[in-house]
Amino acid sequence: MSTTVTSDTSQYSMKDIIRAAVSGWAGTALEYVDFQLYGLAAALVFNHLFFPGAAPGVAVVAAIATYATGYFVRPLGALFFGRMGDRYGRKHVLVVTIILMGSATTLIGVLPTYEQIGIAAPILLVCLRLLQGFGAGGELSGASVLMCEYSPANRRGLVGSLVGLGTNSGTFLASGIWSLLIAVLPSEDLMSWGWRIPFLGSCLILAFALWVRRKLKESPVFVRLEQAGVVEGSGDAEGEAATALPGADEKKSHSGMRAVVIAFLLRFGMSGNYGIITVSLVAYLATNLGVDKSVGANALMIGSVASFAVVPLVGTLSDRIGRRLSYIIFSIVTIVLIVPTMLLINSVAIPLVFVGFVAIYTLGPQTLTAVEPATLAEVFGARNRFTRMAVTREFGGFGVGLGSLLASSLIAWTGHWWAVAIEMLVFALCALGAGIAMREVAGRDLTDLRDGA
Repeated sequence: MSTTVTSDTSQYSMKDIIRAAVSGWAGTALEYVDFQLYGLAAALVFNHLFFPGAAPGVAVVAAIATYATGYFVRPLGALFFGRMGDRYGRKHVLVVTIILMGSATTLIGVLPTYEQIGIAAPILLVCLRLLQGFGAGGELSGASVLMCEYSPANRRGLVGSLVGLGTNSGTFLASGIWSLLIAVLPSEDLMSWGWRIPFLGSCLILAFALWVRRKLKESPVFVRLEQAGVVEGSGDAEGEAATALPGADEKKSHSGMRAVVIAFLLRFGMSGNYGIITVSLVAYLATNLGVDKSVGANALMIGSVASFAVVPLVGTLSDRIGRRLSYIIFSIVTIVLIVPTMLLINSVAIPLVFVGFVAIYTLGPQTLTAVEPATLAEVFGARNRFTRMAVTREFGGFGVGLGSLLASSLIAWTGHWWAVAIEMLVFALCALGAGIAMREVAGRDLTDLRDGA
């Protein structure tokens, strides 16, 4: 007698779905508050507080290199939390990841500086960045998987884009806080104690996210996988009910490593330009062009406000025209904007600087961020979606640290913007090439055990 697999969607009320959406948004917002706070601090103050005595350009590179270390450990966190999420469920993992991230960020706010404890200060900073990165390795992918597995297939791009709004919210909050501090505090106060405020304040977002997640139900897709016996702890692995799932009769994914490579390039292309724009160009404005420190933070804040409209619109568009065409269109838009943006920034005319920053930020990385959650969730099969999505996403996320570090190094070496423009072009071509090569995945059955790309 065969066993029937059901998702029992009746147990999920609209309140449950909203809670899942808010949970994903809040966790992602905290992740990007954490990393954007540090990114702006690295560009504006950490070079003085933790790496004094070095030449200005070298100190900026050192501070941003510490920023990059957080990304180097994220794949380990992705592998660890991804395997836990695929074996035991999404919701419990998301509680642990957010505690790790939020705690590490708060502790940065109480760190002594180099002047107070010497070389131990940057060492402790690196340790907290590693802890922060380890937790973040599972957070965004877990939130994306959970939200997409709750979502109706024809609205998955829109619902998944709420994760993108989380990244945008984090960038907006971090940029807004830094802009406010720079505006109201004298430079001496900012350098002595003001820089600690945003890091300590991140604990408020942590408390809110934990409050939302305390009653979160497991995703209906994972519940169905448990009923089918294809996840650990659900009884006989590959049980009889598994035959009710699409692709259960195939031992291997029909696309093999193809899905991994495509997902990596999609992520790598977006993340590299995100790191360049939000970290290196901010530092370039203040250090190389002599523009006031508040300009870069304010430009990012305005871009974040604009993205609140752009991100859900792009997510909705991807539900209509597909993920593949969305990646192709917006990667080309990024390529077209690179040189005009750099020319506007180098004009050092503040209105033109704002136009350049806002245009490249909202129509470049933010559009791809909107499409990414649903795309990566649909690219991978149900059996190990969390693990493969998290690991691929975090290896692709090396682009953020690599992009910002390489761009800052190129600027310090050459003193010109053209090398950074070429670097941005390379990252954009990675996303464009992957978009052209991928199969359309929009609307796939997320209980399908096979890869989609």
